[in-house]
Amino acid sequence: MTRKKICVVVTARPSYSRIRTALQAIKAHPELELQLVVSASALLDKYGNAVEYIEGDGFHINEKVFMVLEGSSPTGMAKTTGVGIMELATSFYNLEPDMVVTIGDRYETMATAVAASYMNIPLVHVQGGEVTGNIDEKVRHAITKLSDLHLVASEDARERLVRMGEVPGRIHLTGCPSIDLAEEVRLNPALDFDPVGRYGGVGAEIDIRQPYIVVMQHPVTTEFEAAVDQANQTMEAVLASGVQALWFWPNVDAGSDGTSNALRRYRENRRDLPVRFFKNMEGRDFLRLLVNSRCLIGNSSVGIRECSYLGVPVVNIGSRQNRRERGPNVLDTGYTKEEILAAIQQQLAHGPHAKATIYGDGDAGTRIADVLASQSPGIAKVIQY
Repeated sequence: MTRKKICVVVTARPSYSRIRTALQAIKAHPELELQLVVSASALLDKYGNAVEYIEGDGFHINEKVFMVLEGSSPTGMAKTTGVGIMELATSFYNLEPDMVVTIGDRYETMATAVAASYMNIPLVHVQGGEVTGNIDEKVRHAITKLSDLHLVASEDARERLVRMGEVPGRIHLTGCPSIDLAEEVRLNPALDFDPVGRYGGVGAEIDIRQPYIVVMQHPVTTEFEAAVDQANQTMEAVLASGVQALWFWPNVDAGSDGTSNALRRYRENRRDLPVRFFKNMEGRDFLRLLVNSRCLIGNSSVGIRECSYLGVPVVNIGSRQNRRERGPNVLDTGYTKEEILAAIQQQLAHGPHAKATIYGDGDAGTRIADVLASQSPGIAKVIQY
């Protein structure tokens, strides 16, 4: 029996954690052959190179695609997308996959979708149908219209895709593979490693035996010119909270240079800063860090997805996650120091929240592999509306 060749494209450090259990299930499935393409910021040390974690988990990387143009601007994002289309088309030509899997809503994901679609390769979209209210939502819905098969994380996302005109039989509610990882951590939450000893980082010495908070704030592409001020306001609120912090570097989106420069100024000018800065961390270690923290602060989707399942209190800042389904663990706030500090204090006083299963129950990876194995080779050739 000929196995179906499933090419999964990982474009950013969070995308790997979001798809890891599906990669394991595809690799182990007797009817499937995993092909792995790693590209974009997932290859760059500046944003936390994911290659060592991917290879450390036993995966073979078939192709590496360097495509990110520096500049931290909307123009750079657009040009990176164009380079990605050209380079990924070459990878797909070499690998000859039966299906291409793309994840989420980033501009690098758009490059994957366009290249596969024009090459008549069936496109599988993971995490479609969700809303956020910023440029990512436009990209996500555009990828939906280019996709042939939809593996969604929630019932709300499934219903939205039906309303968008997608064929119901091509929409499968699998849950999000990131929740599989969260379930592993929920069952074994012990923080049995030293973050500084294992991952280095720069800044203050952190004692994880004492209360700490985690910060992960990315620039908002439609507000990229305000990135410096937004980072400053968050930092001032974190310092005013009086709790030591582990702060993770922003992603590659437009405005990331502004966010990064603001953090560097604090790090270099405030020697008493009770903050340790990290670029990247293996997914399970990161979730263990979160589940043992007092609170997550910022605008990352991890606060909406994994933290809702783990019950971690979250202060969600600004518009980046607008309209995304959220659990009772999330407290939304504006960008000012005063608003953020009040929300932090409220979450610190509340403590852990109940588990929410909006985005899955911990078995998405296996479901995804089973759905892929069940598909006929011609799913991209007939579109019915």
